[in-house]
Amino acid sequence: MNDAVREIAGLRTLVAGDRAAPLALVLLHGYGMDPEGLAPFSHSLGVPLLYLLPEGPLSAAAGGRGWWVSSLEEAGEKSAFVPSDLASLEPPGLDVARGRLAAFLDAAAAEFRTPQWVLGGFSQGGMLALDLVLRGALRPAGLVLCSASRIALRLWAPRAERLAGLPVLASHGRRDPELAFHVGEALRDFLAAGGARVEWLPFDGGHEIPLIVWRGVRKFLRGLLVHPIGSRPAH
Repeated sequence: MNDAVREIAGLRTLVAGDRAAPLALVLLHGYGMDPEGLAPFSHSLGVPLLYLLPEGPLSAAAGGRGWWVSSLEEAGEKSAFVPSDLASLEPPGLDVARGRLAAFLDAAAAEFRTPQWVLGGFSQGGMLALDLVLRGALRPAGLVLCSASRIALRLWAPRAERLAGLPVLASHGRRDPELAFHVGEALRDFLAAGGARVEWLPFDGGHEIPLIVWRGVRKFLRGLLVHPIGSRPAH
């Protein structure tokens, strides 16, 4: 699978796979990463989709890119040894990031005309993906959240009903040094309470996407191809 580098709605984007596929995966990287860090993961899935990997608009202090200033830094809890729960955090850049992602998806939908979309992300990328589903207009065919956390819970909780019936794959490492395992469990419970159809993938590892998650994502995407759910605005 060869990547083409495109600018879509002002975001540098890796584009790969079948542009005529009935399903697209938009995969958002975490803070301090870039799309190239997720490219091998998407390349190896072997599922016939259109793959779009946009780059966050901000430069991270330690290198890579981000969607807003690091959640852990904003929370004042940045530590190599103390995992953080970000449920009460409302990052100042969250609304701007959500707007950038919504514009990106609108532009991509107009260009590629893929009938259905799966939105996913790792860490900060997963948080942004879920924020858009809850507080934007997108109703994706599925949601993939790898090593993510609840954020802005005060704003999310009243809109949790938008998750009803949505297929979601959520994974988290039991030894995650950045976002504790109980953070992933709390996210899982929030999704389930909102009525999402949650597939939960805990694993014995850290802040990462290991082989067991790769297999789970591949199975999840193949299932959506067989039993699609149409993308539509959420009201």
